[in-house]
Amino acid sequence: MLSQNEQYNNFVNEFSSILYNMKIEIPFSDYIFLCVGSDKIIGDSYGPLVGEKLKESFKNMYNNIEVYGTLEEPISAINLEKTVTQIYKKYQHPCMIAIDSAFGREDKVGTILVSDSKMQCGKGTGKNMIKIGDISIKAVVAKDLKMPRYNFSNLQNTSLGSIMKLADITASRNL
Repeated sequence: MLSQNEQYNNFVNEFSSILYNMKIEIPFSDYIFLCVGSDKIIGDSYGPLVGEKLKESFKNMYNNIEVYGTLEEPISAINLEKTVTQIYKKYQHPCMIAIDSAFGREDKVGTILVSDSKMQCGKGTGKNMIKIGDISIKAVVAKDLKMPRYNFSNLQNTSLGSIMKLADITASRNL
């Protein structure tokens, strides 16, 4: 298992590289961090925790960066599609950075995966939600047991401490 600093360095390098390459190809008007999840289930709280930390970090700093999905105003299956529609109506050509919890192989639990493709939220718990993001950031918070109800139970029994560490790495705080 990588140390927290190694995990941070890997995350920053992957995210920076993807963002740089996309910026060259497509001139984005705004950068939208869409942090998906619920504060009611520990394993699913990664997105809103990251959103909370990013919102505080970006406060009064940038005009073209917005954060959607915090502990106070979470983005979940209930309002994801509506929020995405509103974002595309409000911003001319946004770069959407989707952030969510994920399931994965046991050896990947505790890692953060960055990709330049859309993410399918809710897949591990059997929800059929829209694909989102120009960039996706997924924290593997639990082992994929390949059955939605077992995965849901796994989310409820995830350590808050491990979720906080992943959120800190993603939001670049407390390192």
